[in-house]
Amino acid sequence: MPYNRDDLASAIPAKEVTKVALRLKHQIEQVIPCELPEERVSSAHSSIITPAVVKTAKSAGKVHAPGNASSTSEPDYSSCVVYCLLVCKKWFKTQALLELWDSDLHDVRAVACEVLAKRLIEEEEDIRYLLQDVLLKRYSIVVGGETSTPVNVIERASDLHALTVIGSSGYQKCIAYLWRGWMVQDEEDPSRFVEYKGKASTDYWYHVDPDRMRTPQYQNTVQVTFSVIFLALYTGAINTINREGDLDVVEGLLYIFTLGFMCDEFSKFWKVGRYYLGFWNVFNSTLYALLTISFITRMIALGNPVGAERRIHYNMLSYNWLAFSAPMFWARLLLYLDGYRFFGAMLVVLKVMMKESLIFFALLVVVWVGFLQAFIGMDLTDDNAVTASKWILQSMTNAMMGSPDFDGFDRFAPPFGLALYYIYNFIVVVSKCRPLKLRTDINH
Repeated sequence: MPYNRDDLASAIPAKEVTKVALRLKHQIEQVIPCELPEERVSSAHSSIITPAVVKTAKSAGKVHAPGNASSTSEPDYSSCVVYCLLVCKKWFKTQALLELWDSDLHDVRAVACEVLAKRLIEEEEDIRYLLQDVLLKRYSIVVGGETSTPVNVIERASDLHALTVIGSSGYQKCIAYLWRGWMVQDEEDPSRFVEYKGKASTDYWYHVDPDRMRTPQYQNTVQVTFSVIFLALYTGAINTINREGDLDVVEGLLYIFTLGFMCDEFSKFWKVGRYYLGFWNVFNSTLYALLTISFITRMIALGNPVGAERRIHYNMLSYNWLAFSAPMFWARLLLYLDGYRFFGAMLVVLKVMMKESLIFFALLVVVWVGFLQAFIGMDLTDDNAVTASKWILQSMTNAMMGSPDFDGFDRFAPPFGLALYYIYNFIVVVSKCRPLKLRTDINH
């Protein structure tokens, strides 16, 4: 059910949540008054994060009136304690950046926040309370006199990259419930999550409900299915070339699917805005642009008489654009296979490798320009004119691709040209070993 975040309100008044966060921050500062090794805080039987410390943190949400400590009429804000610990983690991380002389101390305190949050999640025995109130209810704090956007623990932990909390059993159980649709948004109040009433039913038709299409697992299955169909249509279109330029049923369906995907991307961008843009969005948009060019050239071909040279030319041009996009069609499947553990892990490794490689090659470009200028300078001093620039560019590019040509440089500004080309190839080889070393480090 679509909703506007501006309409959501904190489950507990933001002022009270802020008070709980400040109490927890003070507690952690007292528990860790000086810099400590991180292992002493994160170990299983830590002498710092003791059961008494966990119990005190859990009671931070219980408010008692002065002189009436045993009263049961006072409000209980214990459900926001885990959220407040993540808020404290962010505060300590920010403080570590601002106070560099105590950055290690603040980093250890941030780790303590995560450890406490994980202990509270795993010690909670009431699963319904844990899922609905602790992890999925949205809370806000007061920042600069204004109320922050309400978020829940699941979102906050993901934003902060709190791996200790994310790895806890309760958090993973909540993610599994959301993925399978066992926990869904309340239709009357989208800020609340409730249990799906029919999750325990053994009747197949009871689960055949159009509203169940909101379930992430089913959405992913449908997306994978349509992507495979899209790929099958493309395979059929590219392997059955119509020499006369006519559109057959397979190609027609291919372009209709493309139009549907383009409308879907446009509608999401219209609703979300520029924050929707990412690597896969740009990747898909590029693929759809190539298919659009193929379709336009095909329409131009159909506008000419059968057998005309212009019709044949644009028809072949359309198929060439279609064939050119084949690698992107297959790579597009990786986006939807990300939900499977094997492909997801491999994509993370690939993403890190590509990121590190792009950074390294971006630095290598600066060195490449320096070598290019040196070779062009040698060519200029040889005959007072730049006559071998094309050959230099081709040779340097071949070296980057792993096919160096040393024969030409032994006659190019001897002996400087050949020596410089050897140095250039050495740097290229070293740069290629960098991603391999990174992959080894990741596997270990």
